[in-house]
Amino acid sequence: MRLSPSHNVVIGSREADKAVEASDACYATITKLGLPCSVSGFSNQEAIDRSDIIILAIPFRHVEPTLASLHGFENKIVISPVNPMEKRDFFVFTPPPEGSAALLIRRLLPPETRLCSAFNTVAANKWKALTETLDLAVPVCGDDPRTKAIVLDLVRSIPGVKAYDAGPLAVSSMVECLTPLLLNIARFNKMKDVGVQFK
Repeated sequence: MRLSPSHNVVIGSREADKAVEASDACYATITKLGLPCSVSGFSNQEAIDRSDIIILAIPFRHVEPTLASLHGFENKIVISPVNPMEKRDFFVFTPPPEGSAALLIRRLLPPETRLCSAFNTVAANKWKALTETLDLAVPVCGDDPRTKAIVLDLVRSIPGVKAYDAGPLAVSSMVECLTPLLLNIARFNKMKDVGVQFK
């Protein structure tokens, strides 16, 4: 919803009908606010085929089976906002053997894929609260400078969101582990939708 006023957004789902429903709901919400909106819904595979930049907005447990069922990532930009964690008595960072979700995704995707991590530390409710002005920081990790520059520009295209170069993909675990920390801070201090800033 935050991207569709200024970008052509394609929503993918395992079931295309669900993606169409989500895109229709997004369009109705955005246009009701008097904003332009470009959004459509398709199966996951068709969404990949139609897109230049792919955001893998899926839970960590679904990463391997989802990517195993899809193809066509070569030479496309893929963004991982995935955080490997579990909810126990508190939230715990549970990285795979590779060290981070982003590094696992790099192993699973073709070598020609242009991968970055971003959006890991933003609470979902912040994206949905469209009448609220955002004031958020988004760290971006990646190994290819040109790809990272495109992702940084994409993040900055969302009003109120600042993008920061956080280094190579090898340090993505440092960003991913912030999310369980933020959730614990929110829980134990009775706060909502805690985020990060760099000042």
